[in-house]
Amino acid sequence: MVDVTMNRQGRRVLFKHGTVLKTVVLALLIALIVLPLLRTVLFTLQPDTVKAWSDVLTGRLSTNLFYKPLGNTLLIGVVVASGCVLLGGFLAWLVVMTNVPFRKTIGVMATLPFMIPSFAAALAWGALFRNDRVGGQVGWLQGMGLDIPDWLAWGITPTLIVLTLHYFSLAFTIIAAALATVNSDLVEAAQIAGAKGGRILMGIILPVTTPALVAAGSLCFAGAVSNFATPALLGLPVRMQTLSTRLFGMIEVGQVGRGYVIGILLVLISGAFLWAGNRIVSGRRSYATITGKGGRAKRFDLRSARWPLCAVAMVILISSTILPVVILSASSLAPSSANLFSNWTLHYWIGPSSQSIAQGIPGIVHNQDIVRALTVTLGLGLAVAFTGMFVGLLASYTTARFRKGWMSAVITQVSFLPLLVPGIAFGAAYIAYLGAPIGPFPALYGTFALLVIAATAYLLPFSVQTGRAVIQQVGGELEESARITGASFARRLSAITVPLAIRGLTAGGILIFVKIIRDLSLVVLLFTPTMPVLSVLAYRYASEGFGQFANAITVVILFISIAATLIANWLQAKSQPWLKN
Repeated sequence: MVDVTMNRQGRRVLFKHGTVLKTVVLALLIALIVLPLLRTVLFTLQPDTVKAWSDVLTGRLSTNLFYKPLGNTLLIGVVVASGCVLLGGFLAWLVVMTNVPFRKTIGVMATLPFMIPSFAAALAWGALFRNDRVGGQVGWLQGMGLDIPDWLAWGITPTLIVLTLHYFSLAFTIIAAALATVNSDLVEAAQIAGAKGGRILMGIILPVTTPALVAAGSLCFAGAVSNFATPALLGLPVRMQTLSTRLFGMIEVGQVGRGYVIGILLVLISGAFLWAGNRIVSGRRSYATITGKGGRAKRFDLRSARWPLCAVAMVILISSTILPVVILSASSLAPSSANLFSNWTLHYWIGPSSQSIAQGIPGIVHNQDIVRALTVTLGLGLAVAFTGMFVGLLASYTTARFRKGWMSAVITQVSFLPLLVPGIAFGAAYIAYLGAPIGPFPALYGTFALLVIAATAYLLPFSVQTGRAVIQQVGGELEESARITGASFARRLSAITVPLAIRGLTAGGILIFVKIIRDLSLVVLLFTPTMPVLSVLAYRYASEGFGQFANAITVVILFISIAATLIANWLQAKSQPWLKN
């Protein structure tokens, strides 16, 4: 009798509404995210590779292997995060809380730098400031006769500037959203009480926006320390190493164990800073700025400072958006970066092979490697957009419709885990995971499937977030009615949820498409000559001194990214018309 009762209870748990779906989704996320990271750790603990830990942390070469790159990485992270919060906060304050001229234009332009790949900004910097220290072509300014110092052309200083100008738009987006909720009544009350501007800033604005400032700083820090392209292009020629470039170098020369150890340490450092940011915010009871007491927005009159502050904002934005695109476009047409705006030629775009130019490399239209890379990149973007939105929709559907239970909480936590993992470390984890045969399954290294699976897992936080937004728009009663009439889960999903949310899903898929086609950190270790992608090909051309080809490829990536982003924004506006207001 007891056995019968237990069996009935077990069946009730097993076939409880949503249990099977939760189990399937959780197993899928574990296979995509948890196992690669676990496999990397286990690989470094094997008898023949465990020595890599002592080599990296305490060995004779540990200073060059780990501690010097660690110092550079932390310096980059702290300075870039601080600079991004200052720049992003300044622009957000101008746009949200003041009557600065061209406020809307500043707001739109401040979101653009994050759309431009960081390696594009690094290439543009090189085309302008490169000097003759490492040989090869010099930049436009030295070509004009100016003496460019080494510290401005190579190393830590240009890396800090380029990364700050790339990531500040992320801080702007977060801080502007927080400032928009600050009730102006608080500020007006302080003004009536006689408080000065500094007192209002320190006593009201900063305290209530602390979570946004910490979140912006944490995300910019994590992005900067894991960035590979910029320190590789501007630092490696003068032997400035960061943890991401050192990880790449170790894998490239076959010291896989050391590379995986550095990757694990990089994940721990990024995770520790994000955790510290959460702890700082959670230490305070409340940061509520939206209450039932109402609120209204009031813009502060800048008086005589309106136009000077507008000019400062425009200099920052033009330097980070328009200038890199103009320089890259000009460089793709100029025979030399020293003569950016003269003797233009279309050879690097449509020219046939000629031994007198670029060692016989034909223009990108006739270059089979670039054409194949374009095909693979577009195919990769489409495949990852589809698989990412499919997995993201399943995960978000599960957590939105079946919220109760520990499995829903675990699914939510695991799906956002890739945010803690730098792209290059995630790529290394997938080499350890699927780079060798597993039982009857062959190794996937060098295949299109590995790129798709790794990119799908890496971008899962974005697809889950997008899926959650569109799922919450579809009322649950529609599906419940279909379920009562006997419709299966697949039938409900395909006939009700997906059609009703198709615009939002398509917009989310396009954003994932954009993120993967301009990504370099994840794919740089998964790249093989048989499976090339545009971003890595641009990096290879730049590293080998063919800057015009690298810049031309980057312009192609920029064009695709901007066009796809505009389409996604249009679709989001159609699916969420209230955003127009």
